[in-house]
Amino acid sequence: KKKKKKKKSPQPAAAAEPIDISKLNIIVGVINKAWEHETADKLFCEEIDVGEAEPRQIASGLRAHYTAEDLAGRKVCILANLKSRKLMGFPSHGMVLCASNEDGSVVKFVDPPADATVGERIAVEGYTGEPATENQVIKKKMLDAIFPDLRTDGEGVASYKGVALTAGGGN
Repeated sequence: KKKKKKKKSPQPAAAAEPIDISKLNIIVGVINKAWEHETADKLFCEEIDVGEAEPRQIASGLRAHYTAEDLAGRKVCILANLKSRKLMGFPSHGMVLCASNEDGSVVKFVDPPADATVGERIAVEGYTGEPATENQVIKKKMLDAIFPDLRTDGEGVASYKGVALTAGGGN
């Protein structure tokens, strides 16, 4: 006699968490140092204090829009839950948030609120939750889902689906 295999009852699918701005760990940092990448004519290499034990090294393709002097000492918003990867040999662990016009000819930093402190997480009212892991951000293509809804207004205030990004005491 053949033994009949018991069919396993299908497991109920866990409700997929929505992919929204709360999955990104956007934190405030200050660029301590910035220098031109030795071989990449579009990249700056930056050392950024984000309130961690060691400053982060991040590469940004901003040389067409800024000088190294423009970057040093500047307070910026950093996308911190990205895997470290080499950009033209430079280990970059994060992304500096910037906004551009339609054709990319004008690029400006997304400035954190003036009273935001280094290491503080940027928030969006109505979107709460823990940030995704570095692996989840890539595997679930979260940037592709979230970035189209990030915008800046005429004053350069960043928003997600029309709701301003905040930190510190306000916008």
